[in-house]
Amino acid sequence: MKTLIPSICVAAFGIALASTAEAGETWRASGFQQPESALFDAANNRIIVSNIVGNPGEADGNGYLSVLSLDGKIVTQHWTDRMDAPKGSAISGGKLYVADITKVRVVDLASGKLVSTIDVPGAVFLNDVTSDSSGKVYVTDMLADAIYRIDGDKPELFVKDAMLAAPNGVFADGGRLIVASWGKGIKPDFSTAEPGGLLSVDLASKAVTPLPGAQNFADLDGVVAIGDSIYTTAYMTGTLYRYKGGGVPEVVAQFKPGSADIGTDGRRIFVPLMNEGEIAVLSLD
Repeated sequence: MKTLIPSICVAAFGIALASTAEAGETWRASGFQQPESALFDAANNRIIVSNIVGNPGEADGNGYLSVLSLDGKIVTQHWTDRMDAPKGSAISGGKLYVADITKVRVVDLASGKLVSTIDVPGAVFLNDVTSDSSGKVYVTDMLADAIYRIDGDKPELFVKDAMLAAPNGVFADGGRLIVASWGKGIKPDFSTAEPGGLLSVDLASKAVTPLPGAQNFADLDGVVAIGDSIYTTAYMTGTLYRYKGGGVPEVVAQFKPGSADIGTDGRRIFVPLMNEGEIAVLSLD
């Protein structure tokens, strides 16, 4: 039997949000240390979780990756060690690419062995990662309004644009990247003078386009696309939103503050709850 999660409906900066949708929480797994991302690994039928363990911007060597089963059991707590503050990740060519402050860690997907580190020149605070259909990897730099592209383990600046407004989450969707923006004017407590929204970056032209009806409504973190719906988290409030083109964001679920880089298997959404050390799994109606 599904348990429905209490939801809220809010309005910010003149953006009226749609009525609440419903998503059922099927299970939670605990025992993580500041879990920032939960990536579905389809080839191995598991979830890979990044653990920051400390200051998200400090190169302290405390970070690691865990492996979680699809029924909520920790398979391997310390699957990959020797990281600093790992955040978003993506799979390409049998390898896992993990954002780690100013570097991208490359992990062998079969063994969990850290095989290489890609230094990203000019990077400030790398955050989320995605890969496109050709295997190219993209990583956001939240504090530099930039997105980098990695092709053959060689990083290059893909786009830098103030319109990205602290890009956090990123998800490759056909010929575009969907970007979740944290917002403008980030303060020391990571609140913003102006909240973020959802944007699209064309892979061919690199043009940045705000998604209509989904601007200036929350400080956004993770993002995934499932069919014609985009799901995104607001870290500061713990809210999970759903957006469909031509509409406005609607509240799907409400957690405590700290919901971060979500993952999906197309039927469920895996939500890392950083401040609680948990992964919550939602089935979609």
